[in-house]
Amino acid sequence: VTDSRKMASWVLGTFRDRSELTMLTLFKSLVRSRLEYCCPVWDPHLIKDIQAVESIQRYFTKRIAGTKDMDYWDRLKKLRLMSLQRRRERYTIIHTWKILQEKAPNSTNLEFYCNERLGVRAKILPFNYKAQRSVSTAYDNSFGVKSARLPKQVNTVKELEAFKIALGEFLAQYPDKPPVPGYTPPNSNSLLDWSCER
Repeated sequence: VTDSRKMASWVLGTFRDRSELTMLTLFKSLVRSRLEYCCPVWDPHLIKDIQAVESIQRYFTKRIAGTKDMDYWDRLKKLRLMSLQRRRERYTIIHTWKILQEKAPNSTNLEFYCNERLGVRAKILPFNYKAQRSVSTAYDNSFGVKSARLPKQVNTVKELEAFKIALGEFLAQYPDKPPVPGYTPPNSNSLLDWSCER
């Protein structure tokens, strides 16, 4: 996070053009790429850690012309960006799909099964509900749990690009309101939380 914050400051200090195209190109290529490196492995689940990562995109997008007076959630919509939290969940789901399709090694020993009505599902190992809450939160954010609720029309797609398109359409159905200091989000913004509310 510190490295990405320094890079964001360097970009803002070096380039004067604050147009949307220039700023988003610089952000995506120089800043966001650092924040998302290997993100399925280190994906934070504590709200304070999610806010720390999200604060970099929040800080940077506020400097884009025409967005200064907008709140972060509205800026995401205007700039057609996903929150970094939502992007990490998307990467985790894509990685799980790659394990299912044997395009990535199954080092987490995930097991899958077919359900006639729901399609392919990840087998969720039983959880010890007597465990402390932090362990429960980590479990809820695990690979298998996040990908277990995809609808059949998404989880049965066999080609990567088609899967990404179907996943994008599925994700677009849910609001993207990451936890940000000073805002009161309806939930943690996790896909699990949004899907439970439906």
